[in-house]
Amino acid sequence: MIMTAPKEFIDGPHGRLAYRRLTGNAMGEPGIVWLGGFRSDMLGTKAEHLNQWAEEQGRAYLRFDYSGHGESDGRFEDGCIGDWAADALAMIDARTDGPQIFVGSSMGAWIAALIALKRPEKAAAIVFIAPAPDFTERLMWPSFSAEQQETLMRDGKLEMPSDYSDEPEIYTRKLIEDGRNHLIMAQGQVDISCPVRILQGMKDDAVPYAHALAFAELLKSDDVEILLTPHGDHRLSTPPDLERLTRVLDRL
Repeated sequence: MIMTAPKEFIDGPHGRLAYRRLTGNAMGEPGIVWLGGFRSDMLGTKAEHLNQWAEEQGRAYLRFDYSGHGESDGRFEDGCIGDWAADALAMIDARTDGPQIFVGSSMGAWIAALIALKRPEKAAAIVFIAPAPDFTERLMWPSFSAEQQETLMRDGKLEMPSDYSDEPEIYTRKLIEDGRNHLIMAQGQVDISCPVRILQGMKDDAVPYAHALAFAELLKSDDVEILLTPHGDHRLSTPPDLERLTRVLDRL
């Protein structure tokens, strides 16, 4: 029977951060770190599937909630890319040993890339799922009308209906402005040299697959593989999608 690890906390840079961890017993194998997406939490479908796979394989597995997400302290609208990257760095430094395979979904792919740039020795490999590096500038900001951009900058936030929740999406001026301090695709080559696997749906209406291809072209690594799923959406959470994810991990 697959068991969910108990919830624990560390004191992060922005309050208590909730996490769940499997210590694993597979000697010599890197652990897995899950980095979730914008407004997601560590109990989502992909995170739970990885927990089951890690337990079956005896692999160490760490998942956590950024500040303002899930069971961690803070308000979502107070956060930004820099804050969530700092949360991830604090968690990885405190609760992992040795190199890890980072699995980053959507915004979590941006966070994973930032961590790999900051701690290259910790990145044994990276799996990017529907990667959205620089999404605040390349995808989000251009999607707003001129009126919405003006409202966001004037009022400090913008509320819009969500495709994934009954609660509205809240976008803040802080999110946009801070995102500009952490852009990685605008600088040319992205200095990530470890093996990289990218899983991307071609029916993704949140992160176009052209964005994933453009990101892949910038990676320094000479071991990059892209797996495009013709009918895959942004979530990539169907049973075949989940099987594909763990099959990729099996081969790394």
